[in-house]
Amino acid sequence: MAMCLNLSRLSPQNWCFSLELLPQPIYLVGGAVRDALLGRSAEYLDIDFVLPANAIETARSLAHHYKAGFVILDAQRQIARVVFPQATVDFALQEGSSLETDLRRRDFTVNAIAYNPHTQEIIDPLHGCSDLQQQRLRMVSRQNLQDDPLRLLRAYRQAAQLGFTIESDTHLAICHLASQIEHVAAERVRVELGYLLAHSQGTPWLKSAAEDGLIEYWFPNANVEDVAAVDTTVVKLSKYWSQLNIELCQSVRDTVKTTWLGLAKLACLVTPQPEIAEAELVQLTYSRAEIRGVITILKLLPQLQAHAMPIREQYFFFQEAGKVFGAIALLAVAKGTSVDAIAPLINHYLNPQDPVAHPTPLITGKDLIQALKIKPGPQVGRLLTEIAIAQVEGRITTADEAFEFASKILDN
Repeated sequence: MAMCLNLSRLSPQNWCFSLELLPQPIYLVGGAVRDALLGRSAEYLDIDFVLPANAIETARSLAHHYKAGFVILDAQRQIARVVFPQATVDFALQEGSSLETDLRRRDFTVNAIAYNPHTQEIIDPLHGCSDLQQQRLRMVSRQNLQDDPLRLLRAYRQAAQLGFTIESDTHLAICHLASQIEHVAAERVRVELGYLLAHSQGTPWLKSAAEDGLIEYWFPNANVEDVAAVDTTVVKLSKYWSQLNIELCQSVRDTVKTTWLGLAKLACLVTPQPEIAEAELVQLTYSRAEIRGVITILKLLPQLQAHAMPIREQYFFFQEAGKVFGAIALLAVAKGTSVDAIAPLINHYLNPQDPVAHPTPLITGKDLIQALKIKPGPQVGRLLTEIAIAQVEGRITTADEAFEFASKILDN
């Protein structure tokens, strides 16, 4: 694999701040250098600097000069962040007495390459460039993995992200240290799992991580084979229903990055019993929206798998499923339900005018109370439900028929 430094990516001329405002020496490190050497680029600039001194002061001065955002991430270790509209720039105090000492404390050799923007010099004491050419992840040291066990799982995430392999000694060390993953803060584990679940190239690496003992502490009943089946199924279903694929790739909420597709995969990892699954997800600090979505999948999936539902049952199913329907249907097919069996329900769901999946009420509770002279209460809700079911079954089609139908129920 040919490797050339993408100077248009790392060149100070293309930063949103001036190199002249940064002291000498200063070094770019980590993912930005690695990705530039691989020719990978991103619209948003995310770079890390290390300095032998005055890291926080340098960041504060730069932020002040450009009126950019500034936050101290770790006062003790002297790490600060400057946030521009199109870039996030971190400044950290060099660990140890030299740049090489700092680089030797990192996770993998491909992330232990530095770049001096003042001299345009690449510093690579651990031969990370060679590993980039070999497309492999090699640990800097076993001790570094032990010092931060999240690096064990990160190896699989980065291998998926970069299309790399994990070097054999590194893989062996990860397997030996796998039990240490339980000492990592749950939210950090969730972030790494998030990438593996979000992308199909993450699935084989998620499977490897499970086989190597990195998943069972958090998900003791994980079914990774079903995650792979979900990847295959979403491709199959999107051939018939492109709109379903679009919905599955949407975020659960604006504030939650997880997609409905990711949620279907997550449902494969948790214990199938909703109460236990909820505890597992709470432990990993998933949001309420994500937890609610997975629990809805687990509760309604057996109903979708069991038998053909009559219209009345379909009505209640869609009412309870809501936006989670696509993920439930996807997982049902992934687990063996035939596409033909589930097609009518998908067609109902994807039609916004469909009376079964998206009923438009003929009348409101207020209309009922006024017309039939009844008191507000649970009875009104029950009448509205029966009216809605009669409507989807085609027994009534107008407001007048709805009032007459409700009146007969009350008479009986």
